[in-house]
Amino acid sequence: MDKTKILMVCLGNICRSPLAEGVLRSKLPSDRFEVDSAGTANYHIGDAPDSRSIASGKKHGVDISMLRGRQFTAYDFSVFDFIFVMDKSNYQNIIRLAENDHDLRKISFLADALGEMKKSEVPDPYYGKEADFEKVYQLINTACDQIAQKLISNLL
Repeated sequence: MDKTKILMVCLGNICRSPLAEGVLRSKLPSDRFEVDSAGTANYHIGDAPDSRSIASGKKHGVDISMLRGRQFTAYDFSVFDFIFVMDKSNYQNIIRLAENDHDLRKISFLADALGEMKKSEVPDPYYGKEADFEKVYQLINTACDQIAQKLISNLL
């Protein structure tokens, strides 16, 4: 049986998306699911996640220190079943690379899993303080709870 593949996308792939990758991975059985992350920009290719994201994850038992930044490419549409973006800018950047409606249907806003308004954003904590990273962790964790439940139940 093929694994369901999920991709988390933010701008630089060092704050939000690696944290979302680690959080969702921790909630899903690894024999059925594969989770990865990418950024829309090429600023941090090969870099470890931001130390504040690493610390926020570790505080909650999620180790993302081994992850490395990579850039989203059009090829990702052929690899992943679900693509979750963190904000409208990420969404705009990746829909430009979509080749058809099938690609577009794979894209969702991560925070929409919280059941609030459409195209809800996960704020970028990069220029913020530790508390901003904690808020982002909590938002990602709650959204990933909903996504994991739906994926495991085959409702997504």
